[in-house]
Amino acid sequence: MSGADQNIENEREKPDADETPRFELAFDAPAGHLLRVSPLVRRIVAPNPGPFTFTGTCTYVVGEGEVVVIDPGPDLPSHVEALLDVLKGEKVAAIFVTHTHRDHSPAARLLQKATGAEIIGCPPHFPAREMALGEINKLDASNDLDHRPDRELGDGEVFDGPGFTIRAVKTPGHTMNHVCFELVEEKALFTGDHIMGWSTSIVAPPDGAMRLYLDSLEKLRAHDHAVYWPGHGGPVSQPQRFLRALLHHRRAREKSILAALGAGPLAPPEIVEKVYEKLDPRLKGAAALSTFAHLEDLCERGLVGTEGTPQLTGKFSRL
Repeated sequence: MSGADQNIENEREKPDADETPRFELAFDAPAGHLLRVSPLVRRIVAPNPGPFTFTGTCTYVVGEGEVVVIDPGPDLPSHVEALLDVLKGEKVAAIFVTHTHRDHSPAARLLQKATGAEIIGCPPHFPAREMALGEINKLDASNDLDHRPDRELGDGEVFDGPGFTIRAVKTPGHTMNHVCFELVEEKALFTGDHIMGWSTSIVAPPDGAMRLYLDSLEKLRAHDHAVYWPGHGGPVSQPQRFLRALLHHRRAREKSILAALGAGPLAPPEIVEKVYEKLDPRLKGAAALSTFAHLEDLCERGLVGTEGTPQLTGKFSRL
C-alpha cells in the first residue's frame, strides 16, 4: 500500500518551491521486462497498477549470476514466472522483503517454492498500537499476515553477497516492520514504501504511526546515499534534497490541519475536504487515514484534543 497524498502543489498552504517535493510521474517501465538500472541492480515491474501502486510494484535484482531479489511483489504467479524466466541460468540466493503489504511480500513465498532461497528482512506484521474499542482497521486487508521470514535483519545488520553488500536500515512508520536495504557498493537505498519519487506514502493507524514515520525520515538524513530505489516508480536522484522537502511537506500538513481546526471540531474526513484540493476521489479515504495519523501525533504532543481514544470517526479540537 503506497501513495495517497499527490497533488500537493494544489494545497492551500504552499511551501517555497525549493522545499516542495518534486514528484516524477514519467516512468516508462513496462511490466515483465528486466531492465538494468545500475551496474549491480536490475528492475522488473509487476503488473499491478493502481492508485496506490502507481504503475506496479518494482522488484529489484541485485548482483549477477548469484543474485538476491528485493520485494518480489504481490501474489501474482505470472509476475513470478516472468521473473524466473528472465533469471534463467542465474541462482536466486536470497529473497528480501521491505514490509508486509500485499503488493510487496506474498510473492516471496512463491519465489521461495520455485528456488529454495531463504526469505530475509522484515519481521511479520505487527501494529503500532492495539485497536481502540469499536475501531475498524480500514486497511487490514492490505496486510500480508502469512509472512514468516526465515531470517530477520536487525538495524545495521549486513548480508554479504557475491560482489555486493546489503545493510538493513529499519524505518518504521508506513508500517511498523518496514526495513530499507542499503546497497553499500553503490550508496543506494531500496526504500520500499518509506520514500517514493512519484508520491508521498500513506501512514495509516493502527498499522502505522506518523511520529515514527517522521523519525525514520530524519534518520535517513544522517546517511549519504546517492540514489533511492523505491517500491513504486522511478528513482530519487537527489535523496537529501527530497528528504528535506518531504519533511517540510509534513510540517506544512500539520499547520494546515491545525488551521482547519481553528474553526471548530472536525473529523479527519472533514479535514481532508478542507486541506486537500483537487484530490483523486479514490484517495480520499487514504488521505483521511494519513490525516488521522497526524492527529494522533498532535494529540500526543498536546496540541489537539478529542473525547476518549482518538478514532478516525471522532471529532478533534485544537487546544
